[in-house]
Amino acid sequence: MMRAMLRGFVLRFVQRVVAVRPEEIGAVVWSFVYFFLLLFGYYLIRPLRDAMGIAGGEKALPWLFSATFGVMLCAVPLYGALVTRLSRRRLVPVVHRFFAANLLLFFVLASLGVPRPLLGRVFFVWTSVYNLFVVSVLWSFLVDVFTSEQGKRLFGVIAAGGSAGAIVGPLVTAAVSKRLGQTHLFWLLVLAAVTLEACVLCARRAEHYAGARDAPAARASSDKPVGGSLFAGIRLIVGSPYLAGIALAILLLTTMNTFLYLQKTDLVRRAAQDSAAHTALFAWNDTAVNVVSAALSLFLTGRLMTRLGLAAALAVLPVLSGLGFSALAVYPSLAVVAVVEGLRRAAQYAIERPAREVLYTVLPREAKYKAKSFIDTVVFRGGDAVSAWAHAGLLALGLSSSGVSLIAVPLAGLWLGVALFLARREKVLAEEGAEARKPDAPAAVT
Repeated sequence: MMRAMLRGFVLRFVQRVVAVRPEEIGAVVWSFVYFFLLLFGYYLIRPLRDAMGIAGGEKALPWLFSATFGVMLCAVPLYGALVTRLSRRRLVPVVHRFFAANLLLFFVLASLGVPRPLLGRVFFVWTSVYNLFVVSVLWSFLVDVFTSEQGKRLFGVIAAGGSAGAIVGPLVTAAVSKRLGQTHLFWLLVLAAVTLEACVLCARRAEHYAGARDAPAARASSDKPVGGSLFAGIRLIVGSPYLAGIALAILLLTTMNTFLYLQKTDLVRRAAQDSAAHTALFAWNDTAVNVVSAALSLFLTGRLMTRLGLAAALAVLPVLSGLGFSALAVYPSLAVVAVVEGLRRAAQYAIERPAREVLYTVLPREAKYKAKSFIDTVVFRGGDAVSAWAHAGLLALGLSSSGVSLIAVPLAGLWLGVALFLARREKVLAEEGAEARKPDAPAAVT
């Protein structure tokens, strides 16, 4: 009796906060936990990565971004080969366990006394690749499991799981960094590897609950490999204005992110002197951002997309970026950078990312895994590399940080225009029948 009352209370509370239907709760809860564990593990080690990147100096960062892009170019064809041969049910465990093994290898190398500067550079590059791949696989899984209509209602609350994990991870890192010192922080790599194995379990449970409401044909399709060619992702993007638009939006997003990150890096390096202090500072900054992000994801994102539409959600970050860089052009300081970056990152994680992922729900399965992976990894890190060198070039030409910020303002305007185009096109595709509901449909994307 008491258990039934408690269950009814929890169900009513969840449905009040999120527009979730009873048959969706199992898939949403397990997806929430999956995202929580994934970002908890990543944010355990992100401050460590950032501190190592700072240790090499700001001038080394463009080289690190370029190295990351080069590794990504090599990794994407390998991932494409996996997607071609493996079903969704097998792909997620293989990817997560591969990166868990990598984390354990870094722990062993650190324990053996590999020179810290060299290990730090390799770890910075690897972590940047790791983050994009595992998060891209998670979102590919989600856009394959949920429809466009469900994504607009539910992706916000699922993203809140990621934000919650991103809150707890830096808190753990900040708590142990000053007590243990930089030498023993590599034990966090072991904990991050364990969370990846837990993510595999969560993905299986989420797929089980989602499959229970699918038609038999849809369930059978999820057990089949995606198929297609190794480089189908590139072909799909080149032949589709819609996917090309998503790629352009990602390039503009990464340009804004990199310009801001490099400004912050220089200012933080001057404000804190030792590596442990850098780690703690980045960790507390991550925590503040993700508290705001979790609140927005739970209480705003779903309502924004269902009531005002996808266009409004996609427009938030470009508008915020334009305003933020305008402020930085006038007053380039650590305080302003911290506020602008905090607001942008919170909006990106809570609003822009779930809204962007909805764009993929109306596409065929091959596009969800191959084109999406190429955009989320190669295009994203390519944007990092190009914008990092562009930033260095602008500074070499004599531009101040204010001048760089002024250049970013019209780019934010272009980004806004692309976002509105994508929202209109997604609505048309959804109304035409949502290709994502036909897993075996031809991979023709327009």
